[in-house]
Amino acid sequence: MSEVSRSQLPDVRGRLTPDKPLSELTWLRVGGPADWLFQPADLEDLRVFLRDVPRDVAMFPIGVGSNLIVRDGGLRAVVIRLGRGFNGIETGDGRVTAGAAALDAHVARKAADAGLDLTFLRTIPGAIGGAVRMNAGCYGSYVSDHLIEVRVVTRDGDLLTVSASDLNLGYRSSAVPEGAVIIEAVFRADAGDPDALHARMAEQLAKRDATQPTKDRTAGSTFRNPAGYSSTGAADDVHDLKAWKVIEDAGLRGARRGGAQMSPKHPNFLVNTGAASAADLEGLGEEVRKRVFQHSGIELEWEIKRIGEPGAGDEG
Repeated sequence: MSEVSRSQLPDVRGRLTPDKPLSELTWLRVGGPADWLFQPADLEDLRVFLRDVPRDVAMFPIGVGSNLIVRDGGLRAVVIRLGRGFNGIETGDGRVTAGAAALDAHVARKAADAGLDLTFLRTIPGAIGGAVRMNAGCYGSYVSDHLIEVRVVTRDGDLLTVSASDLNLGYRSSAVPEGAVIIEAVFRADAGDPDALHARMAEQLAKRDATQPTKDRTAGSTFRNPAGYSSTGAADDVHDLKAWKVIEDAGLRGARRGGAQMSPKHPNFLVNTGAASAADLEGLGEEVRKRVFQHSGIELEWEIKRIGEPGAGDEG
C-alpha cells in the first residue's frame, strides 16, 4: 500500500493514480507499484503540484521507461509522467524545439521533414527528457553537440531556462537541477536535404535491426562503454573498450538468470525473455559486472537506471 497519502497531495486537474504498477510503464515490463502516478493536465498543473507538495514527499519523473529497471518492491514516491501537451515539436531557423515527452524518433523524423539534421536521434529509444538527462548519443553524435537550452520546472514550481553549458553534459550524464522536471529542449541542427536525411535514417535503422535485439524486451545498452570517451561525449571507437566486447571476452554472451538473459545477438543488451523479475535482471547484470571484473579487471558501470525497493524475499 501507498506510504504517501492522498491528503498529502494537492488537488490537480490531471490524473493521480494510486499504487500504479510501474511494470506497465517500462520497456522491460518489470517493477512494483509507485505510491502515486501523476499525469499533469498541462504546464500550470505541473507547476502548482510541484509547488504545493510537501518537501518530504519524494518525486521521480519518468519518460517512456526505456532505460529503467524498477525493482519488484516498487517506488515510495510520486512518479511524474508527462504526456499530451508536453510532446510538441516545432522547427524553424535552424532550430528544433521539442517537448520532453516527444519521442526521440519522432523528433528526428519531424526535423528531417523540415530539412534539419537530428538524424542521430532516430535510433535512440525513449523521449527527449531522458535523452537530455543522459546526454544520449549514437553514430558519433550526442545531445551535447546540438543542445542549446532546456526549460525545466523546479521543485518550487518555478519555470527556468537552463543553457546547455550549465548542464555540464558528459558521457551519459548531465547536471539537471536537483528535483527539476524537464519540459522542453531546444536544439540547433544543420540543414540537409529531407530525402537524404530520411534515407540516412533508414540505413541506421537497418544497421540497428541487424545488430541489436530490437524485437525483444530490453532497455537499450545495459552498461556504459568502460573507456574511450571524452568529457564532451564525443566518441572514440576503440574496439576493445566497448562494453559488449569485454562481456563477450568473459564468455557471457547469452548468459541467463531466471527469465533474464544477456542477448545472444548483442551481449550488452539485457533481455526479459518473458517472465523475468526485476531481481532476475538486476542480479544477472551484477553477475556480469563481477565476472567481467574477474576476467579483465574492468569495472562496468550501469547505463540502465535502477530505482525502487527490492521485493519480498529479494536479496539486498
